[in-house]
Amino acid sequence: MSRSATATLVALGVGAAGESAMAPARVLPVRGELADLLPWGGLRRGSTVSVRGSTSLLLTLLAEATAEGCWAAVAGLPRCGALAAAELGVAVHRLALVPRPGRGRSEVERTVAALLDGFDLVSVATPVTPATARKLSARARQRKAVLLPFGSSWPGADVELRASFGPWSGLGEGHGLLATRTATVHASGRGAAARERTTSLPLPGRENPEPTRPALRPVAVAAG
Repeated sequence: MSRSATATLVALGVGAAGESAMAPARVLPVRGELADLLPWGGLRRGSTVSVRGSTSLLLTLLAEATAEGCWAAVAGLPRCGALAAAELGVAVHRLALVPRPGRGRSEVERTVAALLDGFDLVSVATPVTPATARKLSARARQRKAVLLPFGSSWPGADVELRASFGPWSGLGEGHGLLATRTATVHASGRGAAARERTTSLPLPGRENPEPTRPALRPVAVAAG
């Protein structure tokens, strides 16, 4: 990593942990349903995968890779919290949150470029110009990182994932909690991803969304 990139990461307070923990795998793992959408069966290093429609989908994409030792950064999502990420399976001790990556476009570009130098997966939710988008995708290819633009169309993305949702589940008759929604995820792109694919998965992605309820035991009531 260059000195300027290291200085930027230190200034952000996220360190450069990803530099020494880069996973050797060429394709980073993702949840099974999402693997079927991606032409490489996972997130290929050097690729740009745009995500639209769901923060939960973005975090779900990060979960398997961070659980297996990869480092991730999310820039430009001030409402994204560690608790939500943990509930979706992200190893939060390997996740850097950069709520505001810069005041101007040039500062955002430098910040995201520095993150690509030091992390395996980098998501950016701040709008950038088409020229900056192309530069950052090229940087990801050079550094063998995965760039995950979030929220808007990204020129030249290898794959675009778009999520739409059905109704919530988890509520019974007068009781319960909102637990999951079924997301329909569409994938399109270029090259091997030119053929559109679709899958469905529950988000948040808990395998058993029903909370554990404490057992109720009768108690003796003294006569008044």
